[in-house]
Amino acid sequence: MTAPSAPKDVAAAAHMRAAVNVREFIDAARLSPLQLRIMLLCFAIVALDGFDIAIIGFLAPHIRGEWSLSMVALGPLFSAGLLGLMAGAFLCGPMADRIGRRRVLIMSVAWFGAACLASAAASGIGWLIALRFLTGLGLGGAMPNAITLTAEFSPSRRRGTLLTVMFCGFSLGSAVGGVVTAYFIEHVGWRGVLALGGVLPLLLVPVLALALPESVRYLATREGMQARIAATLARIDAARITPGLRYVADEPDGPGSPVGQLFASRYRMGTLWLWIAFFCSLLLLYLMINWLPILVQRSGLSLKEASMLAGLLQGGGVVGAIVLGMLLDKFNPYAVVASAYTLGAIAVACLASVSAPMAMAAAIFVTGFCVSGSQVCANVLASAFYPTTSRATGVAWALGIGRVGAIAGSLGGAFLLSAGWSNAALYLLLAVPAMVAAIGIYLTGRVQAVPGAGDTGPELARVEPAAQLHE
Repeated sequence: MTAPSAPKDVAAAAHMRAAVNVREFIDAARLSPLQLRIMLLCFAIVALDGFDIAIIGFLAPHIRGEWSLSMVALGPLFSAGLLGLMAGAFLCGPMADRIGRRRVLIMSVAWFGAACLASAAASGIGWLIALRFLTGLGLGGAMPNAITLTAEFSPSRRRGTLLTVMFCGFSLGSAVGGVVTAYFIEHVGWRGVLALGGVLPLLLVPVLALALPESVRYLATREGMQARIAATLARIDAARITPGLRYVADEPDGPGSPVGQLFASRYRMGTLWLWIAFFCSLLLLYLMINWLPILVQRSGLSLKEASMLAGLLQGGGVVGAIVLGMLLDKFNPYAVVASAYTLGAIAVACLASVSAPMAMAAAIFVTGFCVSGSQVCANVLASAFYPTTSRATGVAWALGIGRVGAIAGSLGGAFLLSAGWSNAALYLLLAVPAMVAAIGIYLTGRVQAVPGAGDTGPELARVEPAAQLHE
């Protein structure tokens, strides 16, 4: 009497054992409101990140005037934030791979909000420097985890576009920092602007706690999370959620710590080339961000004209990030970014031989488009290169190494200008790190193309989404 039911029992048992790859599930689904919400929340996080990083530069003249500081005394104030960013990236990346992206992201936003708010009450330059370092710790932890969380919820076919649009929040936040300072500092003073930079992230924290889910790709590497994964995936495509399915990550848990995985044989060379690219890219960008107005002014233009032309660097970066991000989804992503860095090197070198304002404006815009835009896309490549168990660490440590380059660029510009270098010589020199970054990205792509190297999942390959997961 029980024989006829045997095939059904076997089918039910097979269904209970069926495994669904969470990345393939996300790739096969349409873009859902949940994924757009995650992108917008991370956009808000990096916008506040950019706001808090940028405002200290706008406030520095007012701080200097109130406390009668020398220009030399402002150097540690700027460096403290960059050192905090570097340390925060190194610390929070491995932490996120251990305890989750969501938890570390919310903690980082709360941390940099509280530290920035405390900075408004600083009684002297020493306290302000210390608090800027603490602010940097939170900022350094927020950005890579916002990148990682967005990447892990984005379908492969749209990942480049979604991540670069999300990261444009950083440029928007930086620009808003200047506008807020210009319009409000006369009414609330520099302390009021710093307080605003602290209050806004703290107001965002409860919103993140209520609305931001944990990465399902992270959860799939942990035991006892199947119900939580199913509940989150149901908000992406409820029709494909059935009882009894088991959800798995792209790859098994890697051996050793998340940091150790960066140097495993399959990732070691890619890690090296990514770090070289990030170091050179941010060295070039921060040198130009900090010193381009002075370089342009030395060409014979007024300070107002120099500031307007220098602003084209960031404007070009925003446009470049969006355009290059869309190209990542259509062509070989490593070839796209390496080509853009190469064009950026040519544009920087062209600045050595042009003097007309329009020609300088064009070269600066193209430099921002190619170099700043490529740096945003490099974050996308880093998020795709590493496995889930070390992805946050990989992105964070690449950014941390990049911050070392940023510090070198900021200090190097001062050294080269004080040593009497001409504009032409400096521009030609700056073409070198752009070319090295291009080579680094190209060779990372070669490592990714080797079977068994890089992420085991076709993160940035243009592949068809899984047509069927499990009926």
